[in-house]
Order: sequence, then C-alpha cells, then structure tokens
Amino acid sequence: MYNSKMKFTKSLLKGKLIKRYKRFFVDVKLIKETVTAHCPNTGSMKGLLDKGNEVYLLKNNDPKRKLKYSLEIIKAKKNLVGVNTHMANKIVSHGLDNNLINELKNSDKIRPEVFYNKETRFDFLIEKKEKKSFIEVKNVTLFRDAKTAEFPDAITARGSKHLITLIDAIKKGYKAYLIFLVQIQNMEKFKIAKDIDKEYYNNYLIAKKAGVNFLAYRCKISSKQILIEKKLQIVND
Repeated sequence: MYNSKMKFTKSLLKGKLIKRYKRFFVDVKLIKETVTAHCPNTGSMKGLLDKGNEVYLLKNNDPKRKLKYSLEIIKAKKNLVGVNTHMANKIVSHGLDNNLINELKNSDKIRPEVFYNKETRFDFLIEKKEKKSFIEVKNVTLFRDAKTAEFPDAITARGSKHLITLIDAIKKGYKAYLIFLVQIQNMEKFKIAKDIDKEYYNNYLIAKKAGVNFLAYRCKISSKQILIEKKLQIVND
C-alpha cells in the first residue's frame, strides 16, 4: 500500500461519496461505475461523510479480499483528510526512522507494538541512551473550524485507558509520549474536544500534570503520499 517513502504504491482513484454504512462499507461513484469499498476507520468520522464529498480509493488485487477498493482520503471543507487509521502507525514509524519528530530524534532502537502489561499494548517503545519511552499514537480526522484539529470525535473509553496506563508507565521509570497524528490539511492548532468526551479531557489534564508528553503533528497529504510535515500547537481553553 505504501512504500518506504510513504508513497502509495498505486495511483488512487477519485470518486464521489454516496454513503457509509455498517461502519466498514462505503459506496462510491467512480467515473464509469459505482463501487463498494472497505472503510478502514471504525470511528464516527464526524464531519467527513457528507454525500458528494470527493474521495480517493486504493484498488487492490488480492483475490482473498472480498472488496477490491479501500477508502484512503476524503476531501471535506476543501481539506484532504487521511482516514485510514491502519496507516497512522506506519506514518509515525516513518517519522521516527527519518527524524521528522523533533522530540524523538536519533533513537537508538525503535520497537513497534510492545506490550506494557497483559491488557495494554503501546504503539512503540523507543530507546535512547538507555532511556526507554512508550509512545501511543492517535489518528486525528476531526476539525470543526478552519485551522483547529480535534480529538476525539466520539467518546473513547479506550483512549482514557491509554492515558491512565501511560501515567503508570511514568511511575515505573519510563518516559511517556502521546502523539496526535493530524491527517488533515491546513491545520495550525490542535485541541482536545472536551465537549465530546469530558472524561478524556479530564484524564488528559491529569496525564499532562503527571508528566506525559503530548505532541501534535500534521501530515502532508496528497493522492500520492502521506507523511509527517509540521508540529502543531496544542491549545487548551
């Protein structure tokens, strides 16, 4: 799907969104036909699913897959948005490998998907000068004004659990980072959507006070490539 430079291995096909249903399916009108594509995002996708929105699909030739297309990008309110949540960790992995995340440059070792305990697995464990850091990644696709990305787009008990576990990791001597990966063009700021999930916002404040490092990075998005581009300011009102 992506090569080592985070470029799509095939050209994406442009279409118009008809509807999303049963969380995993989207109907899309292409130039010559209407197709059903896999939706690799089980979240609410709030603000992205207006009928007629421009979308970009990736065609696959795997005979084992029932659906031949997957939804990768939606254009909403003039901004391209990367909606494939499975790609978030790959984008961050590329960023770590290529020193695109200023706070996490020059790591000695990067390990993906490491269990912290029996219940929780974090997205990365990195080592630098014998200091170990756990990293959790959250994919961000919500924006309700022209320049501010937000998370979450729905109540996330799992997200709160990760915050509490990151606090526990700090108590055990690890450093802890949470990266909000903003897959939305043109965003300049990031904030927690406390009106959507007040408990997550409260746990965010507790985790921040406990020493969890919160970072927000925006992606550069096109129909050819998605990769980390710029750090965003996190604003709390």
